[in-house]
Amino acid sequence: MTPAARVQSAIDLLDAVIAAARSGGASADRVAAEWLRARRFIGSKDRRAIRDLVWAAIRACGDVPASGRAAMLRAAADDAALAALFDGSRYGPAAVQQGEPVAEGGVAPEWLARALADSGLAEGEQRALLGRAPLDIRANTIKITRDALRARLPVAVEPVVARHGLRLETGAAAESWPEYAEGLFEVQDAGSQLTCEAFAAQPGETVIDLCAGAGGKTLALAAAMDNTGHLIACDIDRARLSRLPERAARAGARAETRLLDPGKERVALADLLGRCDAVLVDAPCSGTGTWRRNPEARWRLTPAAIQRYAAMQDNVLAVGADLVAPGGRMLFIVCSLLDAEGADRIEAFLKARPDWVAVTPVCPLGRPRGQGWRLTPAHDATDGFFFASLRRV
Repeated sequence: MTPAARVQSAIDLLDAVIAAARSGGASADRVAAEWLRARRFIGSKDRRAIRDLVWAAIRACGDVPASGRAAMLRAAADDAALAALFDGSRYGPAAVQQGEPVAEGGVAPEWLARALADSGLAEGEQRALLGRAPLDIRANTIKITRDALRARLPVAVEPVVARHGLRLETGAAAESWPEYAEGLFEVQDAGSQLTCEAFAAQPGETVIDLCAGAGGKTLALAAAMDNTGHLIACDIDRARLSRLPERAARAGARAETRLLDPGKERVALADLLGRCDAVLVDAPCSGTGTWRRNPEARWRLTPAAIQRYAAMQDNVLAVGADLVAPGGRMLFIVCSLLDAEGADRIEAFLKARPDWVAVTPVCPLGRPRGQGWRLTPAHDATDGFFFASLRRV
């Protein structure tokens, strides 16, 4: 495939990604996988090049582009070599016509960029949200230490500030390694690892991971607890939660799972109300802190969606608080950097619940934000997180 043909293929794939973003369809990763699966004649090098072009164009466009071609022209505006491939050659993109549409650049749609600025993120901090993320892994201390894992891996890795974390190059195929199959490590961003460390789950405790999803943080908690005590992973998403038992078996981790009904969470957890030492609330959110991995996600957000997330966050905070025993603790986490989903939610919670106080978390990276803590790609070289450590008095 010629370089120009790669560009045209990337434009075609971008059209599919844009259509999915507009309709609330599959993620760009999934759209790309299905698009390439239907074109098995494309070789591996061409596939990588096409994906790189697509993601470069996604990062270059602040709002949803009108078309894949308009998006690629935006990327080409800052890349002379790419612009030269719009030459009308066979299988390549047509030559650029005077006045044809070019997508708008920027970090995000204008309303969202303003909301980030109002949440204390200057332009440089915002642009770092669209960089390329490294691949971080966490040594599973149920089975191995970080140093022993590092000695076994087939590539060079560097420790991160998280106690059990290692950093690999972007794109490393870590999940294909035998060490992964043996359960010696999990893929987990260093910032996510630090939130689990700040939670400080202890052996013998009764702990709930209230919004566990597929259980990435649950596995970290099981390791911190030395597989003792009572660890319960909960979620309302049956498909995601159903993946946890297999992951836990591979990791050698012990955790109970409970599927919750939305609005009836306390019914399924009635035996634990007011009895837990600690509750982790990894709340559903907009994911603004994860754009390095999912840059097209910013095209799917609306002000109404942020309001819906805020309502869900208020609900899971209230449910989590009812589960904690007096003197116990709760950690609220969102992978969002919008105050509407972070600092504002904690302020509202503390006003409504005078039996709770905020406590400064122990974290080697990050900065205070409101009555919580923030990690950002620009400042901390992690995904973006807001978290708050809370104690019931």
